[in-house]
Amino acid sequence: MSGIQRMFANVVAVSLPAVSAGAAAASTTLQNMQAAFNGESNAHMRYLAFAEQADRENYGEIASLFRAAARAEGVHASNHAEIIKAMGAVPEAKLESPEVKSTRENLEAAIKGETYERDIMYPTFLQQATLDGNQAAMRSLQLAKTAEAEHAKLYTRSLKNLDKLKGSKSAVFFVCPTCGYTVSEMDFANCPSCFTPREDFEKVA
Repeated sequence: MSGIQRMFANVVAVSLPAVSAGAAAASTTLQNMQAAFNGESNAHMRYLAFAEQADRENYGEIASLFRAAARAEGVHASNHAEIIKAMGAVPEAKLESPEVKSTRENLEAAIKGETYERDIMYPTFLQQATLDGNQAAMRSLQLAKTAEAEHAKLYTRSLKNLDKLKGSKSAVFFVCPTCGYTVSEMDFANCPSCFTPREDFEKVA
């Protein structure tokens, strides 16, 4: 069992506590947080698998990007898990075996997934959390949404330059440990999303 698998070994599916009709809205936000936690947990595993494939195809820089994004998704999963616990439930994740194809196809799949989260999933979940007045959920969802937008940009750039990146060496990316914001260059003093000092960013290669 890998370290990542151990990380999520205790988040198998469990039954949620019964919710009264009067708490239906809060229940919806809880379900949304569970869906987000499940999605981020699987994205974490999927991007690590994509990184291995990129290494096999000699796309060193792209492999580094996938590993950095995997770390970011782990941050999102952890943040969502804390919200779920605060709402009185147990974080759930149904981990699935990643479907790994060529690096080109993996980048295309990653762009599609990040775009969906940025444009549809997280905005929908944020709307519900706002209606519920759940500020903690709103913050966790917004931070993840902002990071996913950056991931989509990085993946799109890599796909555009795929031919040039063949034979590239590993590259350093920087990941915010608080919100998962991911960049290739540190041109700021504090995280643009959550204001964590740049000195706290993690290097991933």
